[in-house]
Amino acid sequence: MKRVKMKRKLYSLLAVSTVFLIPLMCRSLAASPNVARELGNAFADAVDRVMPSVVVVRTEATVYRVARDLFFGQIYGIPERLAGQGSGVIISKDGYVLTSKHVIQNAEQIEVVLHDGTKYAAQLVGHDPMSDLAVLKIRAPADAGFKAIVPGDSDNIRVGEFAIAIGSPFSLNSSVTVGIVSQKGRSVGLLPYEDFIQTDASINPGNSGGPLIDVDGRMIGINAMIQTGGPYSQGNIGIGFAVPVNLAMRVAESLISSGKMERPWLGLDLRSLDKTDGAEGGVLVGEVFSNTPAMRSGVARGDVIVKIDEQPVYETRDVQRWVFKHRVGETVKLEVRREGQPVLFEIVTERMPEIGQTAP
Repeated sequence: MKRVKMKRKLYSLLAVSTVFLIPLMCRSLAASPNVARELGNAFADAVDRVMPSVVVVRTEATVYRVARDLFFGQIYGIPERLAGQGSGVIISKDGYVLTSKHVIQNAEQIEVVLHDGTKYAAQLVGHDPMSDLAVLKIRAPADAGFKAIVPGDSDNIRVGEFAIAIGSPFSLNSSVTVGIVSQKGRSVGLLPYEDFIQTDASINPGNSGGPLIDVDGRMIGINAMIQTGGPYSQGNIGIGFAVPVNLAMRVAESLISSGKMERPWLGLDLRSLDKTDGAEGGVLVGEVFSNTPAMRSGVARGDVIVKIDEQPVYETRDVQRWVFKHRVGETVKLEVRREGQPVLFEIVTERMPEIGQTAP
């Protein structure tokens, strides 16, 4: 009998609690923000800020199709006009546009189309084959007042944070896709220098040259290329790559000021150490080129580079990446291991010479 009374009291308490708690919970849910809506608004706000800076890059080029005269066997070329399209982003109020080099490859005429449909002719300022970047200048009145994108800091982005890609894939202008930063410092073996941001935001043909942005609307990269499923599957499979904005803006500044990319260098030929021989890690100095910053500073063949600017290095591209973070004339701190002892150097970088102008 006591158990029955206790159960009745318990049910009564639960009933009373439910009467009071449910309205409170409903009011709480009504007062709390819709997380999905807030996130969607953040994406939309970022895109609204950036879209006026994103352009379509249209090109025309002449190519020659090889043909043979069936009667006389003579070989000749038939000219054909080819039209291409990619993306770009305005990086200054006076109309400089950053895009991918392969977007304007062999272009004889270049046109940019703004988000509002306004069209302008553009001219090539310069390009950098090592990073596959190019800068264009919009031909417009001086008072046109273009809206430039705000660059972020690609060194400080985190793997796992949101990334938004904007461009014109398959001629679908102003397309937006969302993903995350999948990884940093990727190398895929297609360019002389690679330090890509990997993202799963959908990037397809036509996206090249467009911006990869964060949720605050700051550019963190330039969309460059994708990994496909094979020769018969050219669409996106969730693996795209972008040139980090810090590198892209340094390239752009150099192209605008001099028409070419002036890269810093130390004057070293580097080789990876065999990881199976019990080596302690680092990168081997195979050769030191004559009359270079490294030689004048005392770096010697056989030294093993273990740190640059106090950052450990394990592969040759690690050294390359850290050196390229500097500008010509800046100092690089190099720590090497020589006969088992640490040796420190402070080396002032110089402009990398053209290929074929160096000698050990």
